[in-house]
Amino acid sequence: MHDRHQQHAQHSPHARYAAGVFRAAGARTVLALGTGDGEDALFLAREGFTVRAVHDVREPLPLPDDSVDAVYAHLLLCMALSTKEIRAAVDELGRVLCPGGLLVYTVRHTGDAHHGTGISHGDHIYEHGGRVVHFFDADLIHDLAKGWRMHGLEAFEEGELPHRLWRVTQARPRVTGARTARRPGSPGSR
Repeated sequence: MHDRHQQHAQHSPHARYAAGVFRAAGARTVLALGTGDGEDALFLAREGFTVRAVHDVREPLPLPDDSVDAVYAHLLLCMALSTKEIRAAVDELGRVLCPGGLLVYTVRHTGDAHHGTGISHGDHIYEHGGRVVHFFDADLIHDLAKGWRMHGLEAFEEGELPHRLWRVTQARPRVTGARTARRPGSPGSR
């Protein structure tokens, strides 16, 4: 008899990439965002990381400042979030990451065949086939990396269409005193 997880979902290649990057950096604790079926979070846990999963980035994260070594977000930031909400979420990730901590995320980009099709919600957000996606251009990726150290920006394709995506790896600076902006009411805000 087969385990139900073996019959269905498998972890993504992005989780495998993130695990290697996190391990090389000496990370032990990982915040996994928008874990969907949970396979990527389970994979990271099986790889020896202590994993905490959070599904909603519209609210302040329920974690103290400098409390995780790494953050993993596969396709979460390109959901139906405005650019303002995405910026606030990345600031919040910077708050909970330890100095030198890594953020690995994937998002669909404006070169994707679905960008510009379907119902436009403005701000590079389109609804296609019942899914609402925020498509990222290179300017947004670089804007979100301001105040971080960019370790990698890679364009790739996946799926049958294929979907066109970015994989971004960036680190919170180790410089003491350089903090990201806090959202009012977020843990650690004054």
